[in-house]
Amino acid sequence: MKRIIAALLFLLMCLSCIAMLPSCSKKTAGKLRVGMECGYPPFNWTQTDSSNGAVPIAGDVTYAGGYDVEIAKRIAEGLGMELEIVKIDWDSLLVALETDVIDLIIAGMSPTEERKKNIDFSEPYYKSQLVMIVKKGSKYESAKSLEDFAGATVVGQMGTVHDEVIDQIPNVVHKDAMADFAAMRMALQSGIIDAYVAEKPEALSIEKAGLDFVCVEFEEGKGFEVTEDQIAIAVGIKKGNEERLAKINEILSGISEEERIQLMANAVANQPQG
Repeated sequence: MKRIIAALLFLLMCLSCIAMLPSCSKKTAGKLRVGMECGYPPFNWTQTDSSNGAVPIAGDVTYAGGYDVEIAKRIAEGLGMELEIVKIDWDSLLVALETDVIDLIIAGMSPTEERKKNIDFSEPYYKSQLVMIVKKGSKYESAKSLEDFAGATVVGQMGTVHDEVIDQIPNVVHKDAMADFAAMRMALQSGIIDAYVAEKPEALSIEKAGLDFVCVEFEEGKGFEVTEDQIAIAVGIKKGNEERLAKINEILSGISEEERIQLMANAVANQPQG
C-alpha cells in the first residue's frame, strides 16, 4: 500500500512540474552547439552585450549577433534545444564539426561540392550574389564587368568561393587569401589591394559602417561564373544525421522569404559600427 501511495505521489509531482514549467521540456534534448566565426557581419559578429537579441558565446564574456544567430535561434527552438554559440575560426569550422566539437555550422557557409564530400548541408537559408568592393574614387568604381578589373590586385577570404573565383579576372594579381573581412577592409583602405570579393550583404555592411568603399555589381553575364550552391548559404551538419537534417529543413521551410529579407535588414541595421 505504501508503495502505491508513493508511486501516486511521484506521478502527481511529475504532472505538477509539467503543468507549472512547460518550458522545461525544451531543455530535455540538451544543448545545440552552433559554430560560427562571429566576425562576418551582417551574417555574424561579436558584441559586448545582449542587445538586439545577441546570444552569449560559450566560454567568453561577449555575445554573438547577426543573421546566422537568428537562424540558429529558430533551429534550436524547433529542435527543442538550448542554443550555444561556439566561436571558431573560419578555417577550423569543418574540423570542429567532424570531431563533434560543434553540432552545426551556421556561418554564412556555401554548400560547395568540395565541402559536401565531408559534411552534409541543409536547404539554403539565404542566397546572394558575388560583388567586388573597391575604394571610392578608384578607377574601378565604375566597372561593369570582370574585364574592367584586368590587372587589378584582388583578394578573397581564405577557404571561400570568394577566393576561388578571382582567377576568372583577366591578368589579375591574385593576392594570398586573408583570414577575415576586417583584414581585407584594412588592406583595401591602405592601398595594398585594389578590390576584394564579397557577397551583396557586405555592401550593406560597408554602407552602414560609413566606410569610404563602393560595391561594384556586374551587368548580366559579365560577372563571376558560379553555381547555385556557390552563392547559397546553408547549415552544415555531420554526415549520418539524416533525421536531424530533415527536421532542420522542415524548420527552415517555415521561415518565409519575407521574414528572411526582414531578418537580413535587421542584421544590417543592428551590426556594430566599424
